[in-house]
Amino acid sequence: MDAQSRGQADDIDPADQWVLNPQTGNYELRLDRSSRQSTGSRSTGAASSRSTGRRRGPSGDAAPATDVPEQRARRAARAGGAAGGAGGRGTPPPTGPGRRKRKPQKSRKKKAMLWTGGILACVLVVGSGLAYYVYERLNGNLNTVDVGDAGSKGITKDGPVNILLLGTDKRTGSGNEGYGDKGSSGHADTTFLFHVSEDRTNATALSIPRDLITDIPDCPTKKPDGSTEIVRGSDGVRFNESFGVGGRDPGCTMRTIKQITGVPVDHFMMADFNAVKTLSTAVGGVEICLAKPIKDKESKLDLPAGPQKVEGEDALAFVRNRHGLGNESDLDRIKQQQQFIASMIRQMKEDTLGNPKKMFALADAATQALTVDSAIGDIPKLTALAEELGKIDIKHISFMTVPVVDNTDGATVILDKVKAPQVFSMIQNDVSFTEVKKKESAAKSKQAALLKGPRADASDVRVDVYNGSDTQGAAQKTLDWLQNNQGVLKSTNKSNAPEKIATTTLEYAPNQADQARKLADLMGLPAAALKPGTENAEGTQAMVLTLGADFKGAGVPITGPAKVPDVDKVEADKQVCAK
Repeated sequence: MDAQSRGQADDIDPADQWVLNPQTGNYELRLDRSSRQSTGSRSTGAASSRSTGRRRGPSGDAAPATDVPEQRARRAARAGGAAGGAGGRGTPPPTGPGRRKRKPQKSRKKKAMLWTGGILACVLVVGSGLAYYVYERLNGNLNTVDVGDAGSKGITKDGPVNILLLGTDKRTGSGNEGYGDKGSSGHADTTFLFHVSEDRTNATALSIPRDLITDIPDCPTKKPDGSTEIVRGSDGVRFNESFGVGGRDPGCTMRTIKQITGVPVDHFMMADFNAVKTLSTAVGGVEICLAKPIKDKESKLDLPAGPQKVEGEDALAFVRNRHGLGNESDLDRIKQQQQFIASMIRQMKEDTLGNPKKMFALADAATQALTVDSAIGDIPKLTALAEELGKIDIKHISFMTVPVVDNTDGATVILDKVKAPQVFSMIQNDVSFTEVKKKESAAKSKQAALLKGPRADASDVRVDVYNGSDTQGAAQKTLDWLQNNQGVLKSTNKSNAPEKIATTTLEYAPNQADQARKLADLMGLPAAALKPGTENAEGTQAMVLTLGADFKGAGVPITGPAKVPDVDKVEADKQVCAK
């Protein structure tokens, strides 16, 4: 990676300017006078501004000394740290030339897992104390899409985080003519729902098969002129039509996933074919393992059995190939893709983190290949998200596929009616697939804490009942049972909820906790169903009970997290050979 190709002058590679700051133990960017001048930094008035860190604006008021590169670098580093990055605090090292020193041990945050297979590499680089011009370059690489209310508005530090990782089959880019559909704007080709637990100890990457038959809801989409257009939904079509068809944007895919799984999606990250080629090359190749050779005339993929590395065109051909694998279905290809991404995560952990030059190359490649929702559409926001995700240990990242069965047409699949709801329930209830017993115990502890305290009399419980389930008349049946069998007379049927939900919820104010405990006792509500608010209820304000798809009938207890269903999993810290 030469400096000229990265938009720098005089053959200065940004990564070559990193030195160890002994005060922080982190690598930071060295901005000596010669490098500043060679990169065209403005110096007028710098000497008179250094002592105060301020300059005078046109009106005579003090203004930030943006012309001073050292101060600009410090502010960028502080901004990255405040947004959740991994370090780079304190005074930068001396600006004069200095020899490189040995690498320190990686800090905890630099050990953060790049669980997206490279897409979030950039946020870890920023968290290491980027200089302004490096930050500006990466920030300029990002593309954003406004998905409206399909996602959340910011970065949450409370509660789980759910991210759509979307790989499209758009054929743009050199050498991609043989992949995907000719003339297509791209479909939802490779899709993961990435669920990060509330306590940030584990994550689950759930693959959604492109050939899954599902219903796609109506999708409000933002047009270039700022207007909103409603793209009408479709019933009984392939999942991959949730993006690209009829102008559907990633927000449509987010809404479709929520409808399928009952899990709301907070953000999306999207990349095309080029991302596989550039990211695999940036990390120096991704190690794979084959149980038997692959020789495919269509993709020109010719790989022997056993462990080996692939990058660039071979890497793309590998993740797109389905010939010679099992029954040559998309489901077998999904397993291969899961193994590839898990291997890339291990590769970056072992060879990339802590190496500034490799991290910059990976960050540059990742941001150029990446499109995200506007709520995380710049480097500081991605850095804030990285802080939330960087605590996950690789051994607690698991990959799996939505349980499906063959459709009658033999070319598509449909949800497994027994196993799929169990998997969705695990994610909805934030239960780890790698630490089930621990999470079940935590759920019980949480439930015990919420239910600890006095109970109101049934006659004092005031609740509005909404039907968010598929069961017709569920709200009225529950109301009849509460009033006639349990003495909850201050209850009201509010008919259908604004939208269907997967799990029943009870929303209540702090001063209604005794009522909530009583109703939870009566209905057998799990901890995950209880949603305490932050402001007290006033007057005759009622709690809100919304029945979900887990509603089994009036008076039938709603169970808590299910046990892990019997599904295949790929754990990120283990290498397996594709079959």
